[in-house]
Amino acid sequence: MISQPPASGVPTRTGASPAPAGQSVPGASVRGAHPEHGSQLPQSARSVPGAQVVGRIALLLRLVGRNPAGTPLAEIVRDSGLTRPTVHRLLTSLAAEGLLDHDAVSHTWHYGPELFVMGTVATARYPIEELARPSLQRLAEETGESAFLSIRRGAETVCLLREEGSFPIRSFVLHEGVRFPLGVASAGMAILAYLPETEVDALLADTGSADTETLAARWGAQHSPASIRANLERTRVTGYAVNPGLILEGSWGMGAAIFDRSGRPGWALSLTGIEPRFKPERQKILGQLLLDEASRITQTLQRPPID
Repeated sequence: MISQPPASGVPTRTGASPAPAGQSVPGASVRGAHPEHGSQLPQSARSVPGAQVVGRIALLLRLVGRNPAGTPLAEIVRDSGLTRPTVHRLLTSLAAEGLLDHDAVSHTWHYGPELFVMGTVATARYPIEELARPSLQRLAEETGESAFLSIRRGAETVCLLREEGSFPIRSFVLHEGVRFPLGVASAGMAILAYLPETEVDALLADTGSADTETLAARWGAQHSPASIRANLERTRVTGYAVNPGLILEGSWGMGAAIFDRSGRPGWALSLTGIEPRFKPERQKILGQLLLDEASRITQTLQRPPID
């Protein structure tokens, strides 16, 4: 019999939703919402000399990293909102420092060797990949589906790790480096469901400004605030999120949140595959497996450090 997380009886904080069984209740602190392609600098930071350049560089680095196969200049220009000469100048400068590489054959931009070195040094401070890899391997082996670890970064999730399952037909919507806004894809839905309501409201708010593209405009009417909220409610009942082909028809996904030491959802495990593999009766089995592994990682992360 598949156990389900309790729908009630779990203490909650004001504005927060109960966490699945075996996982902590998210905190109630609120972080500001960020636009889809990187965070806008706060007013106080805009007056700091060089802050605009730093923000642009960070944005370009994120855009380049979305596609492991490389990102063409035209795509970076389009999604950054910057002029082509500005983008080219900044990319060239980053390449000169070893932070980026340019493939002259495919005319695409890639992460450079200096970023690899920085990432290797930073790994020791962020052990989540080491903790999550065994869980991904178990999920892929038990289900046959592709298993993933994603991290929350501002208003997005970023896929960090992938473990391929044995089933020969796969969905390629999710891969390392790809970013989705919170509320789009099962990992982002699982995380969003356990954020405080005030933060959810800020993330789903349509500001109406000319330079802000709504989720529905970018990803379709199935990602309107009302539709996302309905999916959030279903996620809070079962503990896991289901993406029934909302990004790409026929490509389904399921996700469960991982909570940090303060009780906030900072990561998510997910499974993806084709629609026939995600029938309602199997969703319960897959969902419980996701919850079990997410709870395993959460408990390890929340364990008090050894002196």
